[in-house]
Amino acid sequence: MRVESRFKQVLALLLVFALVAAMAVGCAQPDEPDEPDTDEVEVPTIDFRAAMVTDVGGLGDRTFNDGTYEGLLWAERELGIEIRALESNEIADYEPNIDQLAAAGFDVIFTVGFLMTDTTAAKAPEYPDIVFGGIDQFLEDPGPNEVGLLFKEHEAAYLAGVLAGLVTLDQDFDERVNDQNTIAFIGGMDIPPVERFEVGFIAGAKSVNPDVEILVLYAGSFDDQARGRELALSAIDQGADVVFGVAGLSGLGSITAAQERGALFIGVDVDQYLTVEGSGDVMLTSAIKRLDVAVFETIKSAVEGTFVGGQNRVFGLAEDGVGLAPFHDFDDAVTQEMRDAIEEARQGVLDGTVVVPETRDEL
Repeated sequence: MRVESRFKQVLALLLVFALVAAMAVGCAQPDEPDEPDTDEVEVPTIDFRAAMVTDVGGLGDRTFNDGTYEGLLWAERELGIEIRALESNEIADYEPNIDQLAAAGFDVIFTVGFLMTDTTAAKAPEYPDIVFGGIDQFLEDPGPNEVGLLFKEHEAAYLAGVLAGLVTLDQDFDERVNDQNTIAFIGGMDIPPVERFEVGFIAGAKSVNPDVEILVLYAGSFDDQARGRELALSAIDQGADVVFGVAGLSGLGSITAAQERGALFIGVDVDQYLTVEGSGDVMLTSAIKRLDVAVFETIKSAVEGTFVGGQNRVFGLAEDGVGLAPFHDFDDAVTQEMRDAIEEARQGVLDGTVVVPETRDEL
């Protein structure tokens, strides 16, 4: 009986241990699932295609065409669309490039540059199911599938002019600043967007330095680096210590001239400190146009079915569509006085107390 009793005790203990173990297993927390690797998450691809037809400068100009292409890349990354760019080597390429993209089934086509205004107006009605965005184009009577995308270049240039007008007075700013009180504007072709850059720059410089001399030179094209270099060298030899280049590929030659001859440079359209490798030693800042924003917003509205055509959209300081790039390597050199003057000018434009001229007649 004693053995039987001890056996019963042992058996009871074993049953208790078994129950406890079972409860422990039942109450145990399940293994946490592995966190997804967000780096591997891809934006779903959608059946939507957007493209651009470049101006004659083509991709690689590190300003205007490249800035537009950045908007396409942004849309590709964020919206999952398919993109393409066709380059124009000459004006005669505009129409066949548009026809090629239309035949390939693209939903949005950007025609890049003022010189394509007439082409956009002629071709967009032929393809009413395709959205056309005309970069730097004021469309006289845009159809429901057309939008002109314009910028207040003069507002960005005004701020750049304020900086240039003050820098050329301050020989302590940089050893390349001389006592000539002279700056220069190098343009590509004399067309309205470039004219707006020119007069805004002059107005801004004169607002803080009434006696400054501003040399204005035009290359006659946007794709002649040798000519851009030649003009900038000429301006620097005439005393210009700050050069503002608004000339596409031609402007790259002006950057080279500034490095060779010892002058400072202001870039255009995009932050050229980032797009022109090795330019940081001369690149004060850049007068930027948010081409990428205009392109991305147009594509996004078309994807979402909210696109509104038949209009010209204008991007200025108030819309964060233009402005100045950072000072980068010159951040320590730009004085608080210069920063305050730029900010005062910006606020003046925003509140209407400063009206920046757009044409030489208004200057």
